[in-house]
Amino acid sequence: MISNQAKAHLALLSVNIIYGANYLIAKGLMPNKIEASALVFLRIGGAGLLFFLLKLFIKERVEKKDIGLLALCGFLGVGINQFFSMNGLSLASPVDAAIIVTAMPIFTVIISYFLLKEPLTIQRILGISIGGSGAILLIFLGNSGMGTGSLLGNIYIFINALAFSFYLVLVKPLMSKYKPVTVIIWTFLFGFIIIFPFCIQKLITSDFAPFTSFNWASLFYVILGPTFLAYLLNMFALQYVKPTVSSSYIYVQPAVAMILVTIISYLVADSQYKGDITIPKLLCCIFIFGGVYLISSGPLKWFKKPKS
Repeated sequence: MISNQAKAHLALLSVNIIYGANYLIAKGLMPNKIEASALVFLRIGGAGLLFFLLKLFIKERVEKKDIGLLALCGFLGVGINQFFSMNGLSLASPVDAAIIVTAMPIFTVIISYFLLKEPLTIQRILGISIGGSGAILLIFLGNSGMGTGSLLGNIYIFINALAFSFYLVLVKPLMSKYKPVTVIIWTFLFGFIIIFPFCIQKLITSDFAPFTSFNWASLFYVILGPTFLAYLLNMFALQYVKPTVSSSYIYVQPAVAMILVTIISYLVADSQYKGDITIPKLLCCIFIFGGVYLISSGPLKWFKKPKS
C-alpha cells in the first residue's frame, strides 16, 4: 500500500507538471483568441461548477468563525492568484512566468516567519537574499533588451506568486479541519465573487466563432487541468505535508516549460518562443534555485554553530 505521504508527493509532482504545461497552453490562447480576464472567468466559473457538483456527494458544514478565513483564502488563492496569473502570462513569456513563480518558497518562508513565528536563520536570510535577487533581476529583464517578455507582465506574475504563498500558509489550518472539497468550494465561491465585476465584461465581448478544435481543447485543459484537478490535488497534499514542502515542488514548472519551449522551437521554424531561453534567464534561475536550496535544506556545515 502506498502511504498518504507518498500519495501527497505524487499529487504535488502531478500538479506542477500540469502547471508547467499550462504556461504554454494558456499562452497559446491569450491574447489573440481570448482576453486574459475572460479566461479567468471561465477558469474559476467552470472549475467552481465542477467542485460544486463534487460537493453534492460530500455533506459537511463549516463553522461561522471560519467563513472570514475562507473568504481571505478565496481572495488570495483564487481571485488574486488567477487574475494576475492569466493577465501576467498574457504579457510575459511563458519561461519568464515559470521561473518567477519559483520564488514562491522564499515568500512562504518569510510569511511563515511573520504569521507562524518560524525562526529565520542566517542561512535562510542568505537564501532569501540570493533567491530574491534572481527573481527581481528576471522581472526587470522583461523591460530590457535582454528579455523577451514585459515588465508589467513579470510584475503581475510576481504578485500572483506572492498571493498564492499567503494562501498556502493560511489555508493549512482549514485543511486539517475540513475535507479538501469543502475548503475548495468555499474558496472558489469567494474567488468568483471577487473577480466577477472585473471579468464579466471581457467574457461578454469575447468572440468564440474563430475557435478551432485545438483552441477548444486548450480551453478545456486550462479549466480541467491547472484549475479543477490541480487545486484538488494540492488540497489533498496539504493534508499531509507542510506549505513549504508544497511550494518547493514549484521547481518542476520551469523545467517542464523549458522542455516544451525547446521542443516547439525545434519543430516549428517560426515559433514565437524562439529566443525565449537565454543565458541571463538561466543565471536568474540558478540564483533562485540556489536561494531556495539554502532555505529548504538542513543547516549546512558553514552555518552550523561550532561545538563548545
